[in-house]
Amino acid sequence: MSEEYIVDVDNLTIRFNMASEKVDNLKEYVIKLIKHELMFQEFLALKDVNLKVKRGEAWGLIGTNGSGKSTLLKACCGILKPYKGSVTTKGTIAPLIELGAGFDMNMTARENVFLNGTVLGHSRKFMEEHFDEIIEFAELQDFLDVPIKNFSSGMQARLGFAIATMVRPDILVVDEILSVGDYQFQQKCYERMGQMLSGGTTLLYVSHDINSVRQLCDHAIWIDKGNVRMSGLVEEVTTEYMHMNQ
Repeated sequence: MSEEYIVDVDNLTIRFNMASEKVDNLKEYVIKLIKHELMFQEFLALKDVNLKVKRGEAWGLIGTNGSGKSTLLKACCGILKPYKGSVTTKGTIAPLIELGAGFDMNMTARENVFLNGTVLGHSRKFMEEHFDEIIEFAELQDFLDVPIKNFSSGMQARLGFAIATMVRPDILVVDEILSVGDYQFQQKCYERMGQMLSGGTTLLYVSHDINSVRQLCDHAIWIDKGNVRMSGLVEEVTTEYMHMNQ
């Protein structure tokens, strides 16, 4: 990996296997699997994708639903392994990829702060020191002892974002999670991400809101059906993308 890149995606291909025949129940599935009669169809979610990100850059990942944006983020976070090619990252990563990831839905908000902190590698003492800051940012003071399963999607997003951005990671990964929050909280999150970027954090950001991509990012990569259509400066890429999708 080049010293100048904090994220280096090199000819990345991600493959999924999809069942190519209908199986009506689990018993039938297991029998076919044991007998090697289960047929799979290969699906390439990403095909020879390259992405070179320098420290402190903010990249927006754009494209229609099912294009492979979230798959690329998951590969960058180490959740998905390459079928071909490689992904190399440097430093700490704070992923905000799926709503409720890292949470136990049956535990309270208070308990989940410490659980999520552990997942991110923080000690209990560290989380205790930052607990009030997290809850204040998430605006959940009145819901500390309510199970997460009773939270709205917006409340879950607020708590997840507050925990992930409590300290400045080297790489912040955000996938559409802010779209479930209200406008006022979204602006609060954009402001915090802007501060993190000013402090040197690198951002990988997926959103269908092109205005927010332009607001936060200096570069963009357009992915279409697993292929990179265009990458470069955010204004150029988003302008072409919008022109082609009018």
